[in-house]
Amino acid sequence: MTAAALPAGDAAQRRELAARIAAVRARIEAACARAGRDPGAVTLIGVSKTRGAATIAAAHAAGLRDFGENRVQEAAQKIDTLRAAGISPAWHLVGHLQTNKVRAALGLFAILHGVDSERLAAVISRTARRPARVLLQVNMAGEASKHGADPAAAAALAERIARLPNVDLAGLMTVAPRADNPEDVRPVFRRLRLLRDALGLRELSMGMTDDFEVAVQEGATLVRVGRAIFGERLAAAGAEGEL
Repeated sequence: MTAAALPAGDAAQRRELAARIAAVRARIEAACARAGRDPGAVTLIGVSKTRGAATIAAAHAAGLRDFGENRVQEAAQKIDTLRAAGISPAWHLVGHLQTNKVRAALGLFAILHGVDSERLAAVISRTARRPARVLLQVNMAGEASKHGADPAAAAALAERIARLPNVDLAGLMTVAPRADNPEDVRPVFRRLRLLRDALGLRELSMGMTDDFEVAVQEGATLVRVGRAIFGERLAAAGAEGEL
């Protein structure tokens, strides 16, 4: 398959997508300026779940280089199509990973954001042929509907995961509660940053469409943005909410 095999899409839609990406980047830069941070330290991940390969190709053409998917099987089809068209961005698995999908995920994603147990990390360790870059997901707000390690146990769990062979524990990840005012979730992001700092890790995956600016101010290095880039979701979001 060649690049021409992907539908070109409507020119107006392509312009709108490029404008949305630019607008999100500008908001990240402004948030960094308020916090005295370098915008280059923040990676924008376009969460492309439910979006087709042509839409992702258009976003890539507009300069977006990191994409996030929630489900391994759905992502595999898009990734194969895009690879055949010569488009190979960095792919992030931002949803929950089941142990029976580990082998497939390792062949698709540059980083796994949702590692939330020692059992899952051990399966990754046994399956990976080279160090797999992972983030420990922490349920900072203790919400029953969300995955993630208990914050009280996260430090010890992170240390055990970091000792596993073929696992590169790069940082921490969380999904903040929904809130009408993004300032309400600032303490969640701040606590995750403090935990990250105590562990001596680098990455912080936190912040989505409704709260990524606050997350950036609190130290996010990876922000997962869906609706602000791609518009309203095309299918019902999972239990972890809209990105």
